[in-house]
Formats: sequence, structure tokens, C-alpha cells
Amino acid sequence: MEFTNPFDNPQGRFYILQNSQQQFSLWPAQCSLPTGWRVLCEPQPQAECNAWLAANWRTLTPAHYAQSGSDQ
Repeated sequence: MEFTNPFDNPQGRFYILQNSQQQFSLWPAQCSLPTGWRVLCEPQPQAECNAWLAANWRTLTPAHYAQSGSDQ
């Protein structure tokens, strides 16, 4: 099966990125890196990235909310 959207390819290789709010993203290796995000892990299979995220991403709350003590 061929995927037209590189984000949907389970056999793809992905970077793990982090933004200034300490949120993470999987980013396809063949796509240009987005501005404002830094690379935490070089391209890996999607399953390995998801395992890393499960072990390391503790909250969906952006850092500016977590630092202010807000629960929004």
C-alpha cells in the first residue's frame, strides 16, 4: 500500500521533535523540519517513536500553563 500522506505511513521513519512549550511531535524524515521545533531523536520507525513518547511525554499541557499553575 502506498501512502500519499507521509504522516500516515506506519513503515515511515520519523523524527521526534519538541517545541518551546515542551510538546512533542512525530515528523516524517523526508519532510522539511518545521520552524520553532528542535530534534530530540533522529529518524526511527514509528513504533519506536511511539514507545519513546509513551515513556517520556507526561502531559499534554503546554509548558506556559504548567509553569503558571493553571489547569486550563
